[in-house]
Amino acid sequence: MTRNELRAGASLSAIFGLRMLGLFLILPVFSVHAPQYAGGENLVLVGAALGAYGLTQAILQIPFGLASDRWGRKPVIYVGLAIFAAGSFLAAGAHDIWTAIAGRSLQGAGAISSVVVALAADLTGEAHRAKVMAMIGSTIAFSFALSLVAAPALYRAVGMGGLFVGVGVLSLSAIWLVAAVVPDLPQPALHPHAAPDSAELGAALGTELLRLNFGIFVLHMVQMAMFVVVPRLLIDAGLALADHWMLYLPVVLVSFAVMLPPIFYADRRNRPKPVLVGSVALLLAVMAALTLASGSVTAMAVLLFAFFAAFNVLEAILPSLVTRIAPARARGAAIGVYNTAQTLGLFFGGVGGGWIAGRYGAAAVFGACAVLCALWLAACAGMRAPRRTGAGHASVNPAGG
Repeated sequence: MTRNELRAGASLSAIFGLRMLGLFLILPVFSVHAPQYAGGENLVLVGAALGAYGLTQAILQIPFGLASDRWGRKPVIYVGLAIFAAGSFLAAGAHDIWTAIAGRSLQGAGAISSVVVALAADLTGEAHRAKVMAMIGSTIAFSFALSLVAAPALYRAVGMGGLFVGVGVLSLSAIWLVAAVVPDLPQPALHPHAAPDSAELGAALGTELLRLNFGIFVLHMVQMAMFVVVPRLLIDAGLALADHWMLYLPVVLVSFAVMLPPIFYADRRNRPKPVLVGSVALLLAVMAALTLASGSVTAMAVLLFAFFAAFNVLEAILPSLVTRIAPARARGAAIGVYNTAQTLGLFFGGVGGGWIAGRYGAAAVFGACAVLCALWLAACAGMRAPRRTGAGHASVNPAGG
């Protein structure tokens, strides 16, 4: 990788990580704090505050992606970060649940995730794109783990308002990061892009991309649903809530190291399909095993390690494949569709996981996740892997290699 590619990957990963922290950081503490808001005893409204971020993200990912195709990536990222900061500061001053919902909704309205991924693809050669996507994908799992470890301590130190203010300040700092650190596109790409035609927009919803969009929806639905019940299972197994970081942190860090060999294999050999199918199969096995978990902390640690290993690989492989298959001029739109599916998975995973757990228990949550993974595995089996063309996008290999 060139210095510019490394610089682009590192800086855009930092920005993407901030977006995910905005979603994850309040999850471990918001329901505890919510009764302090007027109207915060209403659990439906508390759930709406948690899910509002993902819902507005889902609605606006495609418009932001289309805007970046037309007017350029960086200007759209500036606007999105400013909106995100405004929502953070609004939520920081909330005294009632409705203002908290409004703040979370406004945070999500700065829907730049698809634009960041599109810019990463623009700044990266196809031969190294999977590595950059691995850097970005890893920030999602790391942000999630960091939120589990850091949120309770930060909440005790600065309160919910302080958490929101901190996220808002980081968002404003990210505007400087985009301007000063993220490389500019080559000169011809600095001018507004020609709008993609109808055929290119149609290709952004092609069969192979729909498989990938379904995959990211399932992945994040499973992630949110399982973590509705995993913390309680760990407590029931004898691990106090204050000690959960002692399990999460090493599990996630080791899983980062384990993800590298399959990512390098998929990248260097141009064999993404077997890596994708194997990772989904591992995810299915983990969900099936969790339905039969004995309640042992050791068993849960092993299964969570396997989950994060598969999760990290999939977070790297899926966006890389989207950027390779999508037409260059509709790449922002295609990634917008992809990230819409991702955020809808987060929203429905939390709501659905809570509903199933409340009615049928934790084992039913894992069973439902296993069914979703089985459907995804069936969809993966029929995919046709893209060939490298050396151009801005890839063709599809009919042989499915």
